[in-house]
Amino acid sequence: MTTIDWIVMGGTLSFIVAFGVWKTRNVDNVRSYLMGDKDLPWWTIGLSIMATQASAITFLSTPGQAYQDGMRFAQFYFGLPVAMVILAVFVLPIYYKLNVYTAYEYLESRFDLRTRTFTAILFLIQRGLAAGLTIYAPAIILSSILEWPLTYTVFLIGLLVIIYTVAGGTKAVSVTQKQQMIVILSGMFIAAIILVNQFPEGLRFSDAVGVAGKMGKLNVVDFTFDLDNRYTFWSGMLGGTFLFLSYFGTDQSQVQRYLSGKSLTESRLGLLFNGIFKVPMQFLVLFVGVLVFIFFQFQRPPVHFNSANLQKIEGTAYEDDLVQLEQQHTAIFDERQGVIQDMVGAIRQDDEAAISAAQTQIAELDAQDDAIRSEVKDLILTVDPASKTEDTDYVFITFVINYLPVGLVGLLLAVIFSAAMSSTSSELNALATTTVIDLYRRSLSKDKSDGHYLRASRWFTIMWGVVALIFALTANLFENLIQAVNIIGSLFYGAILGIFLVAFFLKQVGSRAVFLAALIGESIILIIFYLTSQGIIELAYLWLNLIGCALVMVLAYILYLLGMDKPKPGASEA
Repeated sequence: MTTIDWIVMGGTLSFIVAFGVWKTRNVDNVRSYLMGDKDLPWWTIGLSIMATQASAITFLSTPGQAYQDGMRFAQFYFGLPVAMVILAVFVLPIYYKLNVYTAYEYLESRFDLRTRTFTAILFLIQRGLAAGLTIYAPAIILSSILEWPLTYTVFLIGLLVIIYTVAGGTKAVSVTQKQQMIVILSGMFIAAIILVNQFPEGLRFSDAVGVAGKMGKLNVVDFTFDLDNRYTFWSGMLGGTFLFLSYFGTDQSQVQRYLSGKSLTESRLGLLFNGIFKVPMQFLVLFVGVLVFIFFQFQRPPVHFNSANLQKIEGTAYEDDLVQLEQQHTAIFDERQGVIQDMVGAIRQDDEAAISAAQTQIAELDAQDDAIRSEVKDLILTVDPASKTEDTDYVFITFVINYLPVGLVGLLLAVIFSAAMSSTSSELNALATTTVIDLYRRSLSKDKSDGHYLRASRWFTIMWGVVALIFALTANLFENLIQAVNIIGSLFYGAILGIFLVAFFLKQVGSRAVFLAALIGESIILIIFYLTSQGIIELAYLWLNLIGCALVMVLAYILYLLGMDKPKPGASEA
């Protein structure tokens, strides 16, 4: 990186942190700290909601996902607009009517303290793990690219977030996320423009899109019904809708964002803003990945995108083997490039026979190249068995570091850091709020002063920041980072959503039935996930949200019919 890139990255990050601290310097009571001053307009709420979900993993992993697997991951978000409408109509008015700090307070008025505490603990477990992952994921990649020690990178991201989150609470999170989202969207849009401008001379944008389509990278919608296929129209519309209902309706990191609005109307507009613009944003990020794929059809990609892994082989007995594999990789690339040029000509002439012949040749060359890449991974593991050889998460950052102009490298790295900070800050804030409101103030330390709970909120924010840092320093990469976060969520969100839907719609069901149903339902989900991970059954993780929710609702109703309990007096008016 050049000096200008360091200045751009450092200046952008410093401004965001300083702005957050300065803007919230007058926060002096626990309600303002945890809820803000309830003065946020709908556009700030909408951008804050988007920024909370759009972690650094989104901008590191999603382009790599598209590079490898095409646009079909977009189907994951198809249920989002549906979920936003349902939440705006049915759920948001309940939260406003009860004037709650957290979503889980409602559960005590509807059921009992035990159910509230259990649900809050489920949230703390999954969100605490996710907070560590949202720090670790960008840190391990950035440390590799920037040649920084991983520990230093983790602490840099974590400490920046902790500083302004501890200083200003939820309002600091919201006001900084607006700036972060502007930086993020601007950076990705600029990256897309530069990618197109760096296509070879004579290659039109329509040619690039045509090649991507013929090579299976624009496969946006898949209507096949396959429970083992992670991304189809049905998994997105059914499993995805239930995931987003739970995430945006019951996850405190999101609930806290829209409960800070000026009014119910502003909060509803913020949710709908997210429902409308989140899907196009994901299309943009995925399409950037497709553009990177096209770029590397004409610019030779590395044989392995994680350069730090290749450096481990240098100077060992396997270095000559790596050189030979790189030479074979280059030869295949040269041959493949000629075939792609033939495909471009065939697409322009609408020659389906020539297109089909080119597709067959490319598939054969891809198989040969995949075999070479697999041999490189074997070499890496031979030298260092602890290495993580999945390299799709390094695809986009490789382009950023090696091919972007001076200054824009710093901007795109600031995008990644900003995304990490935005999602982590909202998670720490939500973890602290839930800990203080649902556990500490409710059950452990009652009837203290406002100042006591304000200090406790800051200390719990620091505590969860330390927990996230510890997890980040000890975590291991999953196959793909964006999937890792969603898998963690899917393990818990279904049961949490089921509890809330019983509360909203099954008014006759009481606390004992729903509590036991939640315990059984969550246990079954964890068993199903274990059996899936062992290959005993085949089930895509998105379906866990629907199954978990359905289990809790059905079991709760059955237990009610069996006379488990009577509804809490007054519950029908909750």
